Amino acid sequence: MRDEMTYSYTPGQREGTMVLKLTGPLTLSTIFGFQNEFRSMTPQVMVMDFSESPYMDSAGLGLVMNYYVAAQDQGRKLLLAGVNDRVVELFKMTRVHGVLTSFPSVAEAEASL
Repeated sequence: MRDEMTYSYTPGQREGTMVLKLTGPLTLSTIFGFQNEFRSMTPQVMVMDFSESPYMDSAGLGLVMNYYVAAQDQGRKLLLAGVNDRVVELFKMTRVHGVLTSFPSVAEAEASL
């Protein structure tokens, strides 16, 4: 069975905030078709909801990190929410856990603003 990933986005609780919900793994085989639209999303604050994303590979991590760097360069924020233990371990292994800001839930991410 081929992995599939879907996504949806909604306005956040605050003006200028967007919540991007991922469903399924964020991997090399699932980012095509998503990556160009994702890169074009430029809200002041992007909250990526990973609560229904079971895992991520290095291609998915690269996409997230590229977005993070672009957002930082433009004075925008990227917050992560609902990241599971498997993805947290990837962050630790690649030493980005201290760079990316993660919260247990979307509500907690938005409350931090």
